[in-house]
Amino acid sequence: MYRLSAILMALVVCSASTVRGEEQPDFSGAGRGFLEKHCLKCHQGEKPAAELSLEGFRTSDSLIPQRGVWDRIRRMIATGTMPPEDQPRPTVAEITSFTRLVNSIFDYSDRHSKPDPGRVTMRRLNRVEYRNTIRDLLGADFDPSESFPTDDVGHGFDNIGDVLTVSPLLMERYLDAAETIVNRVIVVDPPKPSRRYLSGRFLQPNNANTSQGRFRPLDPESAEPFESGPYTAPASYLKFSADADLIFRARLYAETDSTEPVKVALFLTGKELEYSSDEEVSQLMGANLERLKPLQILKIYEITARTAAEVQEIEFPIHRMGTINNAGIAVVRPAEGVKPAKLHIESLWSEGPLETRPESQLKLLACTAGRPVAEQTREVLSRFLKRAYRRPHNAEELERLAGLTDAAVAGGEKWEAGIQRAIAATLCSPKFLFRVELDDRPQSPEARELDEFQLASRLSYFLWSTMPDDELLELAGKKQLTASLDVQVRRMLEDPKSIQLVRNFALQWLQIQRLLQFSPDAEHFPTFTEPLRQAMLQETELFFESIMREDRSVIDLLAADYTFLNEPLARHYGIADTMGNPAGGKPAVPGGKPVRGDAFQRVTLQDGLRGGLLTQASVLTVTSNPTRTSPVKRGRWVLEQILGEPPPPPPPDVPELAEGEQAASGGTLRQRMEIHRRNPNCASCHARMDPIGNSLENFDATGAWRSKDGEFPIDAVGEFPDGTKFDGPGELKAVLKGQQDQFVRCLTEKMMTYALGRGLEYYDRPGIEKILKSMRADDYRFSVLVTEIVKSDPFRKRRGTAEQKPAAEKE
Repeated sequence: MYRLSAILMALVVCSASTVRGEEQPDFSGAGRGFLEKHCLKCHQGEKPAAELSLEGFRTSDSLIPQRGVWDRIRRMIATGTMPPEDQPRPTVAEITSFTRLVNSIFDYSDRHSKPDPGRVTMRRLNRVEYRNTIRDLLGADFDPSESFPTDDVGHGFDNIGDVLTVSPLLMERYLDAAETIVNRVIVVDPPKPSRRYLSGRFLQPNNANTSQGRFRPLDPESAEPFESGPYTAPASYLKFSADADLIFRARLYAETDSTEPVKVALFLTGKELEYSSDEEVSQLMGANLERLKPLQILKIYEITARTAAEVQEIEFPIHRMGTINNAGIAVVRPAEGVKPAKLHIESLWSEGPLETRPESQLKLLACTAGRPVAEQTREVLSRFLKRAYRRPHNAEELERLAGLTDAAVAGGEKWEAGIQRAIAATLCSPKFLFRVELDDRPQSPEARELDEFQLASRLSYFLWSTMPDDELLELAGKKQLTASLDVQVRRMLEDPKSIQLVRNFALQWLQIQRLLQFSPDAEHFPTFTEPLRQAMLQETELFFESIMREDRSVIDLLAADYTFLNEPLARHYGIADTMGNPAGGKPAVPGGKPVRGDAFQRVTLQDGLRGGLLTQASVLTVTSNPTRTSPVKRGRWVLEQILGEPPPPPPPDVPELAEGEQAASGGTLRQRMEIHRRNPNCASCHARMDPIGNSLENFDATGAWRSKDGEFPIDAVGEFPDGTKFDGPGELKAVLKGQQDQFVRCLTEKMMTYALGRGLEYYDRPGIEKILKSMRADDYRFSVLVTEIVKSDPFRKRRGTAEQKPAAEKE
């Protein structure tokens, strides 16, 4: 361990060196000599080991563009992974001298090269971004991208500009979607308001005699509630709503021998109404009245119709009321000594919503009344284009689209149809479909800041996967967004739309979207069901979201003491309650509530075996095979997604591990893997992967805990080439927490890749280092990671297509 500590300390000291005025470090002597002595025997020629050839690294210049490769080389040498154990090993002094030289080369390049923010390929909106943008731009309440082909993936994400091509099929889908969208959000010929009738015999209270004719009698003097009323209709049937205006109507006539006026009342029952006073309600008659109180009398009407031939209709407008339970009718008590009239009710009914145009149409076409149609067209399209293009439009762009509407109107079409044409054309324009960052110096290698609207667009698609909202566009218009980045990042992370960062970044980073297609063998894992699959995904989503919402340290992603479970997943984990007590035993920690139903609850974890991403069923399942676990897949996943050290692909001539009962009877999976690993072409990579995977063997292929692999006890001990040992998932997580800087670097690089929409290059390293420094100073909080990415040069700046040369190449 002293050897490793000394080497790692040398790495830190070397990285921190900032000596000014020194000459460029020279790799061609001692550096090349180290490679020839310890590395080139295996890493050169047509088939170099691990597909990594070091033959071309002869000068300092040659190292700079391959910074990621050299990061891995340094780590493997420092940890003793390379050279292999069967080869002569360099001394501590040799390793220290070599790493100091390599570090100084990169440090020199960082200090003497101009900052290079890189360049992002103009990229189209992916399916998720398109769907969300259409929703926020036009208010569409459906998914117009459902028929789009799947987006290609690059660098682990589906928002990478270099792979987001536009095929003829996709262009055809864009055209179809545009037509569908405009017809849904703008209705040229709105339908008439719908009507819902409830015949008198079906009014409440129910009358068992359903053989009555067209009218149902209401006799207020009857002792029977189903005869004396008041009668009511459910508001749910009449479709009263907090979002719409309707008209409540009744059709009836009155039977009376008196010449006195016959009066009735329309009323409502429900919550949060303006209840009528007891005195007002006392005017009404009927044995059913007490059951309906409290109620709101809408209006009292005089009924003049006396026969079925002259049915009278009364009505009252209902303005956006969503707390109504029932709407009804009652007889108003006549003057003293006057016999109450008998009513004959044909129906209670409603008409509405009165506004049949969609809400999206009302917002899109809002304009100043009384202005000429051409001016209204430009008012509507000007507002729309700024949001659709995510920037101010110019006069030519506006007039081109307004001309489509003008031509339609001149040809006899309705104005709404003309606006449809203009919007459909916009939705097929590259200025909408692509995230265009206009540049007046496209060839210049000089770095310059994005304009405020381009920054707003990058920010919103990073955190929300959708277009900038009005606040971002307003700040951009005032040129105040750059100065407000800290405040805006906090606001956007608190907004519900930031769930898109969880679903589109986190789930792709963790590669658990593959769980949707993964099918464990039903014979081996009969308890795996579709609800369990969905629960696995939901646990990881809720867990990552909690890190974001609570602004916790990202280190908690490795080993938190809580998770989120519903009943199926808690049963799968063997957890009984919210305190994490095991099922089937006496609770060790009191106060827990049983985990019941499909709703997720936050659960405190006790023993350290669960907790963090590595031990969640989603991750454990997608890194398994359908019939068994895969220590190799799990180890590779940790190296690649957690530590940022992806191993090379396996040699093509390596046979698959034997499967089936006969193979399983020969020992545990670990024992069979050790035999498999004797192939010298495999040993070096498996020396890092297998210990990690073996420590997770207590989890079966669906993430359930087990103590045996078939008939054999699980051996979950792992050991790295440097001698670091760990036993089981708890100790593995402790080891990984000890390498937290490496994890945070990996997470930062993954999120930076997602935020930029391109792969990282050697010139991005200074920006990464600055982010890591800020995170170390602030307990690795999630908001610091996001804020520092947003404020970094690669995110806020750009250059032309001409790439800057590293300092080493200039001199």
